[in-house]
Amino acid sequence: MNDNPDMDKLAKDSIINLLSDKDYEPMKIKELSLVLNLDKEERVRLENALEHLIEEGRIVRTSRGRYAKPETYNLIAGTFQGHPKGFGFLIPDDSDKNDVFIPSDSVKDAMHKDRIMCKITRPESEEKRAEGKVVEILNRGPSQIVGRYEANDNFGFVVPDDVKYSRDIFIPKSKSKGAVTGHKVLVEVTDWAKERRNPDGQIISIIGHENDPGVDILSVIYQYDLPVEFPDEVMELVEGIPSEVLEIEKEGREDLRQLPMVTIDGEDAKDLDDAISFEKLDNGNYRLGVHIADVTHYVKEGSPIDKEAYKRGTSVYLVDRVIPMLPHKLSNGICSLNAGVDRLALSCIMDIDMKGNVVNHRIIETVINIDRRMSYTDVNKIITFKDPEVMEEYKEFVNMFEDMASLAKILRRKRKRRGSIDFDFEESKVIVDDKGRAIDIVSYDRNIATSIIEEFMLLTNETIAEDYFWQDKPFIYRSHEEPATEKIETLATFIHNFGYKIKGSQGKIHPKDLQKILVDIEDTAEENIISRLVLRSMKQAKYTKECEGHFGLAAKYYTHFTSPIRRYPDLQIHRNIKYNLNNRLNDKIESRLKAQMPETAKQSSVRERVAEEAERETVKLKKVEYMSQFIGRAYKGVITGITSWGVYVELPNTVEGLVHVTEMDDDYYIHDEEHHQLIGERTKKTYRLGDTAYVQLIKTSMENRTIDFTFISENEARDIAKEEGYNL
Repeated sequence: MNDNPDMDKLAKDSIINLLSDKDYEPMKIKELSLVLNLDKEERVRLENALEHLIEEGRIVRTSRGRYAKPETYNLIAGTFQGHPKGFGFLIPDDSDKNDVFIPSDSVKDAMHKDRIMCKITRPESEEKRAEGKVVEILNRGPSQIVGRYEANDNFGFVVPDDVKYSRDIFIPKSKSKGAVTGHKVLVEVTDWAKERRNPDGQIISIIGHENDPGVDILSVIYQYDLPVEFPDEVMELVEGIPSEVLEIEKEGREDLRQLPMVTIDGEDAKDLDDAISFEKLDNGNYRLGVHIADVTHYVKEGSPIDKEAYKRGTSVYLVDRVIPMLPHKLSNGICSLNAGVDRLALSCIMDIDMKGNVVNHRIIETVINIDRRMSYTDVNKIITFKDPEVMEEYKEFVNMFEDMASLAKILRRKRKRRGSIDFDFEESKVIVDDKGRAIDIVSYDRNIATSIIEEFMLLTNETIAEDYFWQDKPFIYRSHEEPATEKIETLATFIHNFGYKIKGSQGKIHPKDLQKILVDIEDTAEENIISRLVLRSMKQAKYTKECEGHFGLAAKYYTHFTSPIRRYPDLQIHRNIKYNLNNRLNDKIESRLKAQMPETAKQSSVRERVAEEAERETVKLKKVEYMSQFIGRAYKGVITGITSWGVYVELPNTVEGLVHVTEMDDDYYIHDEEHHQLIGERTKKTYRLGDTAYVQLIKTSMENRTIDFTFISENEARDIAKEEGYNL
């Protein structure tokens, strides 16, 4: 054992392997040293490795000083997820294991996001999840928390915005920074909670008053610790980057500036990182060029810009703003494929036959010049509506767009044949005014133009991934594991009630098995309910150093290559590819990159999750704000969730709210978890997932970010709508 961090990791893995051996009996440090044949210096390093493993929750040390894996003593490590009512759940480190319920009297002093060790007090059964109690706090969660300040005469307290923190934070008046009731603040915990006492804290900064414009989104930014400003050293470096491509930078690249080329994006897009060239070959094949901004030319490995991009991991798209991964001079400037200017790109040129097979491809460094910046709307007007005015404006590209549409349909059919799963849920966007206030919720327009870009990017990502898999070079893949067996079995049991069957549910499942279900339920009454349950049965995609395939896409090889402006893994992949293209991938660099890839993949996955949560939180917040003007209105919706505490209903505009069981006062309702329904004990009235429901909006809370409905009859709903002059 030595000081090399990679060796330390190997040492820890070796210890885990030893402790996992079926013949291993818990040992003391002296016995482990003898088994591993360690000298005095190595024993010290072993002790350090053991301490790290204990901190990580991967092993435990008994009161008698013996080391073992947690499972030996019926223990499990994971992250504590709190609940407003005081109980919580352990989310295991092992994603294949189910959550463990922790009753409020077994939480001890654990708080939301703490890493904990939990002892199983009741094993999992078919009817109920496992139950446990907290035995140790391994690591505390974030010490800085965002919340609403409440002032008293001699002290105050902060109510966390995240309701999963079930305890308020006590603030001595001397540490309140002059905050008043209603201020949104960032508080630092100075003394963690004890079983019967709230945590103590001090105000770090006052974000603003909860009623001030923009403070709600700022609070989310603070809550998720999203870095808004770039460090000075990053901005100083960016200032030195030219605004135009220099002639010397074009040398050694393939010149594609004479090739007809367009970008196709939304009207409000500013960072354009992909462009398309397209032609029909004499042999009937298509030649598709996908040209991606060469961000790595400007973001040098190990530079302050690169380190900051790695830390951020991704751009974050909040309702009213974007928090970019790269400074605007790069993302909206020299790296953005704006029309009419020379740009550097990493291009994938693919020859594709009439069956959608890539028969030949090249990956090359290029210099390009975009002819036209197209919008999804205008391309759709050309292909779908044959709009004469738009067709005249872009007449030199009309045939190209029509050929693109033909190829996109071929590629989509091919994907569907192999089992790729597509969900057709309504997606929406919250529109805000210049003060950031929600004024509308509109549907995303999916059309042939969005399909063209989607299919072309998917194909490029697959082509690049397969190429580098067979070259066996250091790489990052986008992996999506097949669903857990238990979830598929639960799904199979439920859909059996509707007369459907999952072919592969008793063994290894194939994406086609789930795709067939989605096809079979199209235009049926149960389509909504079953498609949602299929989605919930799926695992989350993640970044990995190994090519593990993408279940949802039914793809053996998949990566993220096409968005290096906004995703760090794409940027890293470009860097690895360019090392290879320029014959610089010697043994030393290859070894270094291979060692880096696992951590880069992990960091990218973690930051992606944080971004997704923050984005969802701002959308949720603004939907609550938008709906607050419609108290008393009636709506027709669909039941999207059934729990013991109530029924979730989604409206056509994608807003979701809760009908709490206390509002269902016509009977006592029993939760049938297996069949996703609530059943009236006396009346046998049933609320099922996917059922149509009529509700009235009775309350919204910006503080709790909640929307509350109550059930009403169809006639009541129509009477309310008629009286107020709107259609259901």
